[in-house]
Amino acid sequence: MSQLNSLAERDFERTFDVAIIGFGPTGATLGNLLALRGLQVLVLDREPDIYMLPRAVHFDGESMRIFQTIGVADTLLPDLYSAPGTKFVNPAGQVLLQWSHSSEVGPQGWREHWRCHQPQLERVLRDRLAEQPSVTVRLRHDVFALDDLGDAVQLRFEDLSRGAIGSARARYVVGCDGARSTVRRFMGTKLDDLKAHQRWVVVDALLKRDVPSLGDHSIQYCNPARPATYIRGVGLRRRWEIMLLPGEDSAEAVRPERLWNLLSPWIKSDDADLERAAVYTFHSVVASGWRRGRLLLAGDAAHQTPPFLGQGMCAGLRDAANLAWKLADVAIDGAAEQLLDTYESERSPHVREYIETAVRLGSVIQTTDPEVARERDAAMLTNPQTFKALKPSLGPGAHDAGPASGQIGEQPKLPSGKRLDDEIGWNWALVCSGPVSEALVQQPVSAVRIVVADDDTQAASWLQRLNAQAVLIRPDRYVFGTAVDAREAEALLASAGFSLVARQPQPV
Repeated sequence: MSQLNSLAERDFERTFDVAIIGFGPTGATLGNLLALRGLQVLVLDREPDIYMLPRAVHFDGESMRIFQTIGVADTLLPDLYSAPGTKFVNPAGQVLLQWSHSSEVGPQGWREHWRCHQPQLERVLRDRLAEQPSVTVRLRHDVFALDDLGDAVQLRFEDLSRGAIGSARARYVVGCDGARSTVRRFMGTKLDDLKAHQRWVVVDALLKRDVPSLGDHSIQYCNPARPATYIRGVGLRRRWEIMLLPGEDSAEAVRPERLWNLLSPWIKSDDADLERAAVYTFHSVVASGWRRGRLLLAGDAAHQTPPFLGQGMCAGLRDAANLAWKLADVAIDGAAEQLLDTYESERSPHVREYIETAVRLGSVIQTTDPEVARERDAAMLTNPQTFKALKPSLGPGAHDAGPASGQIGEQPKLPSGKRLDDEIGWNWALVCSGPVSEALVQQPVSAVRIVVADDDTQAASWLQRLNAQAVLIRPDRYVFGTAVDAREAEALLASAGFSLVARQPQPV
Protein backbone atom coordinates (compact mmCIF):
# COMPACT_ATOMS: atom_id res chain seq x y z
CA MET A 1 0.00 0.00 0.00
CA SER A 2 1.19 3.54 -0.66
CA GLN A 3 1.53 5.63 2.46
CA LEU A 4 -0.16 8.93 3.26
CA ASN A 5 1.84 11.25 5.51
CA SER A 6 3.53 8.42 7.39
CA LEU A 7 6.96 8.04 5.84
CA ALA A 8 10.27 8.01 7.60
CA GLU A 9 12.96 10.39 6.40
CA ARG A 10 14.94 7.47 4.98
CA ASP A 11 12.22 7.03 2.36
CA PHE A 12 13.45 10.25 0.78
CA GLU A 13 17.06 9.10 0.57
CA ARG A 14 16.33 7.27 -2.69
CA THR A 15 15.64 8.90 -6.04
CA PHE A 16 12.09 8.57 -7.33
CA ASP A 17 11.52 8.09 -11.04
CA VAL A 18 8.86 10.81 -11.17
CA ALA A 19 7.61 13.38 -8.68
CA ILE A 20 4.13 14.79 -9.30
CA ILE A 21 3.26 18.11 -7.71
CA GLY A 22 -0.49 18.48 -7.44
CA PHE A 23 -3.02 15.77 -6.59
CA GLY A 24 -6.07 16.82 -8.57
CA PRO A 25 -7.56 14.65 -11.35
CA THR A 26 -4.57 15.17 -13.67
CA GLY A 27 -1.96 14.35 -11.04
CA ALA A 28 -3.88 11.36 -9.69
CA THR A 29 -4.44 9.99 -13.20
CA LEU A 30 -0.77 10.43 -14.12
CA GLY A 31 0.29 8.67 -10.92
CA ASN A 32 -2.02 5.74 -11.62
CA LEU A 33 -0.77 5.33 -15.18
CA LEU A 34 2.88 5.48 -14.14
CA ALA A 35 2.18 2.86 -11.49
CA LEU A 36 0.99 0.47 -14.22
CA ARG A 37 4.60 0.41 -15.46
CA GLY A 38 6.01 0.08 -11.96
CA LEU A 39 7.68 3.49 -11.75
CA GLN A 40 8.66 4.79 -8.32
CA VAL A 41 6.41 7.84 -7.97
CA LEU A 42 6.18 10.58 -5.35
CA VAL A 43 3.03 12.72 -5.20
CA LEU A 44 3.08 15.97 -3.19
CA ASP A 45 0.17 18.29 -2.51
CA ARG A 46 -0.15 21.21 -0.13
CA GLU A 47 -3.80 20.53 0.74
CA PRO A 48 -4.81 18.10 3.52
CA ASP A 49 -7.56 16.39 1.53
CA ILE A 50 -9.82 16.56 -1.51
CA TYR A 51 -11.66 19.84 -2.08
CA MET A 52 -15.17 18.57 -1.40
CA LEU A 53 -17.23 21.12 -3.33
CA PRO A 54 -18.14 20.74 -7.04
CA ARG A 55 -15.79 21.88 -9.76
CA ALA A 56 -15.48 19.90 -13.02
CA VAL A 57 -18.75 18.20 -13.97
CA HIS A 58 -18.02 16.63 -17.38
CA PHE A 59 -15.70 14.18 -19.07
CA ASP A 60 -15.89 12.35 -22.39
CA GLY A 61 -15.60 8.83 -23.75
CA GLU A 62 -11.85 9.17 -24.27
CA SER A 63 -11.47 10.08 -20.59
CA MET A 64 -13.57 7.08 -19.61
CA ARG A 65 -11.15 4.92 -21.57
CA ILE A 66 -8.30 6.29 -19.46
CA PHE A 67 -10.25 5.43 -16.30
CA GLN A 68 -10.83 1.95 -17.75
CA THR A 69 -7.09 1.53 -18.24
CA ILE A 70 -6.47 2.55 -14.63
CA GLY A 71 -9.13 0.07 -13.51
CA VAL A 72 -11.74 2.42 -12.04
CA ALA A 73 -14.35 2.84 -14.79
CA ASP A 74 -16.77 0.31 -13.33
CA THR A 75 -16.29 1.81 -9.85
CA LEU A 76 -17.20 5.25 -11.20
CA LEU A 77 -20.29 4.17 -13.15
CA PRO A 78 -22.86 4.20 -10.30
CA ASP A 79 -22.04 7.86 -9.58
CA LEU A 80 -22.14 9.10 -13.20
CA TYR A 81 -24.89 10.40 -15.44
CA SER A 82 -24.90 10.28 -19.24
CA ALA A 83 -26.38 13.55 -20.48
CA PRO A 84 -28.61 13.61 -23.61
CA GLY A 85 -27.04 16.72 -25.12
CA THR A 86 -26.99 20.52 -25.26
CA LYS A 87 -29.52 23.03 -26.53
CA PHE A 88 -28.84 26.63 -27.51
CA VAL A 89 -31.92 28.75 -26.78
CA ASN A 90 -32.73 32.40 -27.48
CA PRO A 91 -34.79 34.69 -25.19
CA ALA A 92 -38.01 33.68 -26.98
CA GLY A 93 -37.40 30.05 -26.06
CA GLN A 94 -36.54 29.09 -29.63
CA VAL A 95 -34.01 26.27 -29.95
CA LEU A 96 -31.30 27.66 -32.22
CA LEU A 97 -29.14 24.56 -32.23
CA GLN A 98 -29.15 21.16 -30.56
CA TRP A 99 -26.20 18.85 -30.00
CA SER A 100 -27.58 15.41 -29.24
CA HIS A 101 -25.53 12.81 -27.40
CA SER A 102 -26.27 9.19 -28.22
CA SER A 103 -27.24 6.85 -25.40
CA GLU A 104 -25.47 4.05 -27.29
CA VAL A 105 -21.89 2.91 -26.79
CA GLY A 106 -19.63 5.01 -29.02
CA PRO A 107 -16.34 4.32 -30.84
CA GLN A 108 -14.39 4.63 -27.57
CA GLY A 109 -16.24 1.64 -26.14
CA TRP A 110 -18.28 3.88 -23.83
CA ARG A 111 -20.93 6.55 -24.14
CA GLU A 112 -19.37 9.77 -25.33
CA HIS A 113 -20.42 12.18 -22.55
CA TRP A 114 -20.59 11.80 -18.78
CA ARG A 115 -21.54 14.02 -15.86
CA CYS A 116 -19.62 13.56 -12.64
CA HIS A 117 -19.12 15.01 -9.16
CA GLN A 118 -15.41 15.85 -9.05
CA PRO A 119 -14.83 15.06 -5.35
CA GLN A 120 -16.21 11.55 -5.85
CA LEU A 121 -14.10 11.09 -8.98
CA GLU A 122 -10.97 12.19 -7.13
CA ARG A 123 -11.74 9.84 -4.22
CA VAL A 124 -11.92 6.87 -6.58
CA LEU A 125 -8.63 7.84 -8.27
CA ARG A 126 -6.89 8.30 -4.92
CA ASP A 127 -8.21 5.02 -3.54
CA ARG A 128 -6.88 3.23 -6.59
CA LEU A 129 -3.50 4.94 -6.24
CA ALA A 130 -3.33 3.86 -2.60
CA GLU A 131 -3.28 0.25 -3.84
CA GLN A 132 -0.07 0.82 -5.83
CA PRO A 133 3.06 -0.22 -3.91
CA SER A 134 5.37 1.92 -6.06
CA VAL A 135 3.57 5.19 -5.27
CA THR A 136 4.17 7.44 -2.25
CA VAL A 137 1.69 10.22 -1.46
CA ARG A 138 2.45 13.10 0.89
CA LEU A 139 -0.33 15.57 1.65
CA ARG A 140 0.18 18.99 3.29
CA HIS A 141 3.59 19.27 1.63
CA ASP A 142 4.18 22.62 -0.03
CA VAL A 143 7.03 22.61 -2.59
CA PHE A 144 8.98 25.88 -2.56
CA ALA A 145 12.17 25.03 -4.52
CA LEU A 146 13.30 22.82 -7.39
CA ASP A 147 17.06 22.42 -7.79
CA ASP A 148 18.73 20.88 -10.84
CA LEU A 149 21.21 18.21 -9.75
CA GLY A 150 22.13 17.19 -13.31
CA ASP A 151 20.85 13.62 -13.21
CA ALA A 152 17.86 14.46 -10.98
CA VAL A 153 15.85 17.28 -9.42
CA GLN A 154 15.89 18.05 -5.73
CA LEU A 155 12.50 19.12 -4.40
CA ARG A 156 12.46 21.17 -1.23
CA PHE A 157 9.20 21.45 0.63
CA GLU A 158 7.57 22.39 3.90
CA ASP A 159 5.61 19.75 5.76
CA LEU A 160 2.74 22.01 6.80
CA SER A 161 1.43 19.49 9.31
CA ARG A 162 4.45 20.06 11.56
CA GLY A 163 6.25 23.10 10.15
CA ALA A 164 9.31 21.08 9.10
CA ILE A 165 11.48 21.53 6.02
CA GLY A 166 12.33 18.46 3.95
CA SER A 167 13.57 17.39 0.54
CA ALA A 168 13.33 14.58 -1.98
CA ARG A 169 14.92 13.68 -5.32
CA ALA A 170 13.30 12.63 -8.57
CA ARG A 171 14.54 12.04 -12.09
CA TYR A 172 11.59 13.99 -13.48
CA VAL A 173 9.09 16.41 -11.96
CA VAL A 174 5.63 17.04 -13.42
CA GLY A 175 3.73 20.12 -12.33
CA CYS A 176 0.03 19.26 -12.13
CA ASP A 177 -0.34 22.16 -9.72
CA GLY A 178 -2.96 24.26 -11.44
CA ALA A 179 -3.28 27.70 -12.95
CA ARG A 180 -0.84 29.28 -10.46
CA SER A 181 1.71 26.52 -10.99
CA THR A 182 4.88 26.65 -8.89
CA VAL A 183 6.62 24.34 -11.36
CA ARG A 184 5.77 26.63 -14.26
CA ARG A 185 7.31 29.55 -12.38
CA PHE A 186 10.57 27.66 -11.84
CA MET A 187 10.61 26.65 -15.51
CA GLY A 188 10.23 30.28 -16.58
CA THR A 189 7.46 29.27 -18.98
CA LYS A 190 5.24 32.04 -20.30
CA LEU A 191 1.55 31.78 -21.08
CA ASP A 192 0.24 32.55 -24.56
CA ASP A 193 -2.89 34.59 -23.87
CA LEU A 194 -5.71 33.97 -26.37
CA LYS A 195 -7.38 37.19 -25.18
CA ALA A 196 -10.68 35.83 -23.87
CA HIS A 197 -11.40 36.76 -20.26
CA GLN A 198 -14.94 37.07 -18.95
CA ARG A 199 -16.39 36.99 -15.44
CA TRP A 200 -19.13 34.48 -14.70
CA VAL A 201 -20.72 33.50 -11.42
CA VAL A 202 -20.90 29.70 -11.07
CA VAL A 203 -23.67 28.44 -8.78
CA ASP A 204 -24.00 24.82 -7.66
CA ALA A 205 -27.32 23.83 -6.10
CA LEU A 206 -28.72 20.66 -4.53
CA LEU A 207 -32.39 20.25 -5.37
CA LYS A 208 -34.67 19.31 -2.50
CA ARG A 209 -36.83 17.43 -4.97
CA ASP A 210 -36.92 16.87 -8.70
CA VAL A 211 -37.85 19.93 -10.73
CA PRO A 212 -39.02 18.47 -14.09
CA SER A 213 -39.12 21.86 -15.80
CA LEU A 214 -35.32 22.07 -15.65
CA GLY A 215 -34.89 19.08 -17.94
CA ASP A 216 -31.90 16.85 -18.54
CA HIS A 217 -30.26 18.72 -21.43
CA SER A 218 -27.59 21.30 -20.80
CA ILE A 219 -28.90 24.64 -22.04
CA GLN A 220 -26.95 27.61 -23.31
CA TYR A 221 -29.22 30.61 -22.85
CA CYS A 222 -28.12 32.91 -25.68
CA ASN A 223 -29.72 35.94 -24.09
CA PRO A 224 -27.98 39.26 -24.82
CA ALA A 225 -29.49 40.70 -21.65
CA ARG A 226 -27.81 38.03 -19.50
CA PRO A 227 -26.07 34.98 -21.08
CA ALA A 228 -26.32 31.89 -18.91
CA THR A 229 -25.76 28.13 -18.88
CA TYR A 230 -27.72 25.38 -17.12
CA ILE A 231 -26.13 21.96 -16.49
CA ARG A 232 -27.83 18.90 -15.06
CA GLY A 233 -25.36 17.14 -12.80
CA VAL A 234 -25.45 13.74 -11.11
CA GLY A 235 -28.36 12.99 -8.81
CA LEU A 236 -30.03 16.19 -7.65
CA ARG A 237 -27.02 18.38 -8.42
CA ARG A 238 -27.61 21.29 -10.77
CA ARG A 239 -25.28 24.06 -11.94
CA TRP A 240 -25.85 27.50 -13.40
CA GLU A 241 -23.14 29.66 -14.93
CA ILE A 242 -24.32 33.24 -15.31
CA MET A 243 -22.32 35.99 -16.99
CA LEU A 244 -21.63 39.14 -15.02
CA LEU A 245 -22.08 42.41 -16.88
CA PRO A 246 -19.59 45.29 -16.89
CA GLY A 247 -19.69 47.22 -13.64
CA GLU A 248 -21.30 44.45 -11.59
CA ASP A 249 -19.53 43.74 -8.32
CA SER A 250 -18.14 40.23 -7.84
CA ALA A 251 -18.69 40.24 -4.07
CA GLU A 252 -22.28 41.36 -4.49
CA ALA A 253 -22.91 38.64 -7.09
CA VAL A 254 -22.36 35.81 -4.58
CA ARG A 255 -24.59 37.19 -1.83
CA PRO A 256 -27.51 34.73 -1.33
CA GLU A 257 -30.14 37.38 -2.04
CA ARG A 258 -28.48 38.27 -5.32
CA LEU A 259 -27.97 34.62 -6.26
CA TRP A 260 -31.63 33.79 -5.76
CA ASN A 261 -32.54 36.79 -7.87
CA LEU A 262 -30.28 35.52 -10.67
CA LEU A 263 -31.72 32.00 -10.35
CA SER A 264 -35.35 33.13 -10.23
CA PRO A 265 -36.11 32.22 -13.89
CA TRP A 266 -35.49 28.56 -13.00
CA ILE A 267 -35.84 27.82 -9.26
CA LYS A 268 -36.84 29.40 -5.95
CA SER A 269 -35.23 29.08 -2.54
CA ASP A 270 -37.70 26.38 -1.46
CA ASP A 271 -36.63 24.22 -4.44
CA ALA A 272 -32.94 23.84 -3.58
CA ASP A 273 -30.06 24.55 -1.25
CA LEU A 274 -27.10 26.52 -2.55
CA GLU A 275 -23.97 24.41 -2.19
CA ARG A 276 -21.38 26.73 -3.69
CA ALA A 277 -21.13 30.03 -5.53
CA ALA A 278 -17.97 31.66 -6.90
CA VAL A 279 -17.07 34.25 -9.49
CA TYR A 280 -14.60 32.98 -12.06
CA THR A 281 -12.82 34.76 -14.84
CA PHE A 282 -12.83 32.24 -17.66
CA HIS A 283 -9.32 32.31 -19.09
CA SER A 284 -7.93 31.05 -22.39
CA VAL A 285 -4.18 30.48 -22.19
CA VAL A 286 -1.64 27.93 -23.41
CA ALA A 287 1.88 27.61 -21.98
CA SER A 288 4.76 28.05 -24.39
CA GLY A 289 7.25 25.46 -23.18
CA TRP A 290 5.81 22.38 -21.44
CA ARG A 291 9.23 20.91 -20.72
CA ARG A 292 12.50 22.33 -19.49
CA GLY A 293 15.01 19.58 -18.88
CA ARG A 294 13.59 17.38 -16.15
CA LEU A 295 10.61 19.64 -15.38
CA LEU A 296 7.28 19.24 -17.20
CA LEU A 297 3.76 20.67 -17.01
CA ALA A 298 0.32 19.06 -17.31
CA GLY A 299 -3.30 20.07 -16.87
CA ASP A 300 -4.18 23.62 -15.85
CA ALA A 301 -0.49 24.35 -15.29
CA ALA A 302 -0.07 24.04 -19.08
CA HIS A 303 -3.40 25.37 -20.38
CA GLN A 304 -6.71 26.88 -19.28
CA THR A 305 -9.91 26.93 -21.29
CA PRO A 306 -13.35 28.51 -21.00
CA PRO A 307 -15.94 25.86 -20.07
CA PHE A 308 -18.13 26.07 -23.17
CA LEU A 309 -17.01 22.71 -24.60
CA GLY A 310 -16.64 20.98 -21.22
CA GLN A 311 -13.05 19.99 -22.04
CA GLY A 312 -11.02 21.48 -19.18
CA MET A 313 -10.53 18.32 -17.13
CA CYS A 314 -10.51 16.13 -20.26
CA ALA A 315 -7.49 18.03 -21.58
CA GLY A 316 -5.54 17.33 -18.40
CA LEU A 317 -6.42 13.63 -18.55
CA ARG A 318 -5.17 13.49 -22.15
CA ASP A 319 -1.94 15.15 -21.00
CA ALA A 320 -1.49 12.42 -18.40
CA ALA A 321 -2.14 9.63 -20.91
CA ASN A 322 0.26 11.10 -23.48
CA LEU A 323 3.04 11.80 -21.00
CA ALA A 324 2.85 8.67 -18.84
CA TRP A 325 4.00 6.11 -21.41
CA LYS A 326 6.76 8.41 -22.65
CA LEU A 327 8.12 8.97 -19.15
CA ALA A 328 8.00 5.22 -18.56
CA ASP A 329 9.83 4.46 -21.82
CA VAL A 330 12.56 6.96 -20.94
CA ALA A 331 12.85 6.08 -17.24
CA ILE A 332 12.62 2.30 -17.55
CA ASP A 333 13.27 1.20 -21.13
CA GLY A 334 16.09 3.59 -21.93
CA ALA A 335 14.38 5.56 -24.67
CA ALA A 336 16.06 8.83 -25.63
CA GLU A 337 14.93 11.89 -23.70
CA GLN A 338 13.93 13.54 -26.97
CA LEU A 339 10.81 11.39 -26.80
CA LEU A 340 9.58 13.76 -24.07
CA ASP A 341 9.74 16.68 -26.51
CA THR A 342 6.93 15.07 -28.54
CA TYR A 343 4.65 15.58 -25.53
CA GLU A 344 4.26 19.32 -26.13
CA SER A 345 4.45 19.12 -29.93
CA GLU A 346 1.54 16.68 -29.90
CA ARG A 347 -0.58 18.00 -27.06
CA SER A 348 -0.22 21.77 -27.46
CA PRO A 349 -1.82 22.07 -30.94
CA HIS A 350 -4.52 19.60 -29.89
CA VAL A 351 -5.50 21.53 -26.76
CA ARG A 352 -5.11 24.89 -28.50
CA GLU A 353 -7.68 23.87 -31.10
CA TYR A 354 -10.15 22.99 -28.34
CA ILE A 355 -9.50 26.26 -26.52
CA GLU A 356 -9.79 28.41 -29.64
CA THR A 357 -13.07 26.69 -30.50
CA ALA A 358 -14.36 27.22 -26.95
CA VAL A 359 -13.42 30.90 -27.25
CA ARG A 360 -15.30 31.21 -30.54
CA LEU A 361 -18.31 29.44 -29.08
CA GLY A 362 -18.14 31.64 -26.00
CA SER A 363 -18.11 34.78 -28.12
CA VAL A 364 -21.29 33.54 -29.79
CA ILE A 365 -23.02 32.81 -26.49
CA GLN A 366 -21.75 35.89 -24.64
CA THR A 367 -22.78 38.64 -27.05
CA THR A 368 -24.77 41.40 -25.36
CA ASP A 369 -25.50 43.38 -28.52
CA PRO A 370 -29.16 42.71 -29.54
CA GLU A 371 -28.47 43.24 -33.24
CA VAL A 372 -25.48 40.91 -33.20
CA ALA A 373 -27.62 38.39 -31.31
CA ARG A 374 -30.33 38.52 -34.00
CA GLU A 375 -27.74 37.88 -36.70
CA ARG A 376 -26.30 35.03 -34.65
CA ASP A 377 -29.72 33.43 -34.19
CA ALA A 378 -30.37 33.53 -37.92
CA ALA A 379 -26.97 32.00 -38.67
CA MET A 380 -27.42 29.20 -36.13
CA LEU A 381 -30.86 28.34 -37.50
CA THR A 382 -29.83 28.31 -41.15
CA ASN A 383 -26.32 26.87 -40.91
CA PRO A 384 -25.92 24.67 -37.81
CA GLN A 385 -22.91 22.88 -39.35
CA THR A 386 -20.89 26.00 -38.58
CA PHE A 387 -20.99 24.84 -34.97
CA LYS A 388 -20.22 21.15 -35.46
CA ALA A 389 -18.37 19.24 -32.76
CA LEU A 390 -14.57 19.01 -32.76
CA LYS A 391 -12.42 15.95 -33.24
CA PRO A 392 -8.87 17.34 -33.49
CA SER A 393 -5.87 15.08 -33.96
CA LEU A 394 -2.45 15.19 -32.38
CA GLY A 395 -0.06 17.90 -33.49
CA PRO A 396 3.00 17.62 -35.75
CA GLY A 397 4.78 15.36 -33.27
CA ALA A 398 2.51 12.52 -34.40
CA HIS A 399 4.03 10.12 -36.90
CA ASP A 400 2.77 10.56 -40.44
CA ALA A 401 1.91 6.94 -41.19
CA GLY A 402 -1.42 6.92 -42.96
CA PRO A 403 -4.59 9.02 -42.92
CA ALA A 404 -5.62 7.89 -39.43
CA SER A 405 -2.26 8.68 -37.85
CA GLY A 406 -2.66 10.94 -34.84
CA GLN A 407 -6.38 10.21 -34.43
CA ILE A 408 -7.76 8.62 -31.30
CA GLY A 409 -8.25 4.91 -32.00
CA GLU A 410 -11.51 3.07 -31.59
CA GLN A 411 -12.16 0.44 -28.92
CA PRO A 412 -14.04 -2.45 -30.48
CA LYS A 413 -15.51 -5.26 -28.46
CA LEU A 414 -13.73 -8.54 -29.17
CA PRO A 415 -15.35 -11.97 -29.74
CA SER A 416 -14.41 -12.88 -26.16
CA GLY A 417 -16.69 -10.09 -24.96
CA LYS A 418 -13.72 -8.03 -23.75
CA ARG A 419 -13.16 -4.45 -24.79
CA LEU A 420 -9.94 -4.00 -26.76
CA ASP A 421 -8.12 -2.07 -24.01
CA ASP A 422 -8.77 -4.82 -21.45
CA GLU A 423 -7.13 -7.30 -23.83
CA ILE A 424 -4.02 -5.25 -24.67
CA GLY A 425 -3.39 -3.47 -21.36
CA TRP A 426 -1.25 -0.32 -21.15
CA ASN A 427 0.84 -1.32 -24.15
CA TRP A 428 1.41 -0.81 -27.85
CA ALA A 429 -0.93 -2.99 -29.92
CA LEU A 430 -1.35 -4.02 -33.54
CA VAL A 431 -4.89 -4.87 -34.62
CA CYS A 432 -4.64 -6.83 -37.84
CA SER A 433 -6.38 -9.22 -40.21
CA GLY A 434 -5.73 -11.29 -43.32
CA PRO A 435 -2.15 -11.87 -44.51
CA VAL A 436 -0.77 -9.46 -41.88
CA SER A 437 -2.08 -11.52 -38.99
CA GLU A 438 -0.86 -14.74 -40.63
CA ALA A 439 2.65 -13.33 -40.97
CA LEU A 440 2.74 -12.15 -37.37
CA VAL A 441 1.49 -15.46 -36.02
CA GLN A 442 4.53 -17.04 -37.62
CA GLN A 443 6.95 -14.34 -36.43
CA PRO A 444 5.58 -12.38 -33.43
CA VAL A 445 6.66 -8.88 -32.49
CA SER A 446 8.43 -8.18 -29.22
CA ALA A 447 6.74 -5.70 -26.83
CA VAL A 448 3.65 -5.25 -29.06
CA ARG A 449 0.34 -6.94 -28.32
CA ILE A 450 -1.16 -8.55 -31.42
CA VAL A 451 -4.94 -8.66 -31.80
CA VAL A 452 -6.30 -10.64 -34.74
CA ALA A 453 -9.53 -9.21 -36.13
CA ASP A 454 -11.81 -12.05 -37.21
CA ASP A 455 -14.37 -11.53 -39.95
CA ASP A 456 -17.67 -9.93 -38.96
CA THR A 457 -16.32 -8.41 -35.76
CA GLN A 458 -16.19 -4.80 -34.59
CA ALA A 459 -12.40 -4.85 -34.99
CA ALA A 460 -12.67 -6.04 -38.60
CA SER A 461 -15.24 -3.32 -39.33
CA TRP A 462 -12.85 -0.71 -37.95
CA LEU A 463 -10.07 -1.93 -40.24
CA GLN A 464 -12.44 -1.82 -43.19
CA ARG A 465 -13.32 1.80 -42.43
CA LEU A 466 -9.59 2.57 -42.34
CA ASN A 467 -9.04 0.72 -45.64
CA ALA A 468 -6.27 -1.17 -43.87
CA GLN A 469 -5.24 -4.65 -42.81
CA ALA A 470 -3.43 -3.39 -39.72
CA VAL A 471 -3.52 -0.44 -37.33
CA LEU A 472 -0.75 0.24 -34.80
CA ILE A 473 -2.01 1.82 -31.55
CA ARG A 474 0.11 3.60 -28.95
CA PRO A 475 -0.39 3.07 -25.21
CA ASP A 476 -2.42 6.31 -25.04
CA ARG A 477 -4.80 4.74 -27.63
CA TYR A 478 -3.84 7.11 -30.44
CA VAL A 479 -3.17 5.63 -33.88
CA PHE A 480 0.50 5.56 -34.82
CA GLY A 481 -0.28 4.41 -38.34
CA THR A 482 -1.97 1.90 -40.64
CA ALA A 483 -0.82 -0.68 -43.18
CA VAL A 484 -2.49 -2.35 -46.16
CA ASP A 485 -0.31 -5.49 -46.27
CA ALA A 486 2.34 -7.42 -44.36
CA ARG A 487 5.24 -5.50 -45.93
CA GLU A 488 3.76 -2.15 -44.89
CA ALA A 489 2.99 -3.54 -41.42
CA GLU A 490 6.63 -4.50 -40.89
CA ALA A 491 7.76 -1.05 -42.07
CA LEU A 492 5.19 0.56 -39.75
CA LEU A 493 6.49 -1.40 -36.77
CA ALA A 494 10.06 -0.50 -37.67
CA SER A 495 9.21 3.20 -37.84
CA ALA A 496 7.83 2.93 -34.30
CA GLY A 497 11.02 1.23 -33.12
CA PHE A 498 9.83 -2.39 -33.25
CA SER A 499 10.68 -5.30 -35.54
CA LEU A 500 9.67 -8.89 -36.10
CA VAL A 501 12.57 -10.09 -33.94
CA ALA A 502 12.62 -10.05 -30.17
CA ARG A 503 14.33 -6.86 -29.00
CA GLN A 504 13.61 -3.91 -26.82
CA PRO A 505 11.63 -1.02 -28.36
CA GLN A 506 13.63 1.98 -29.52
CA PRO A 507 12.59 5.62 -29.12
CA VAL A 508 9.70 6.79 -31.25
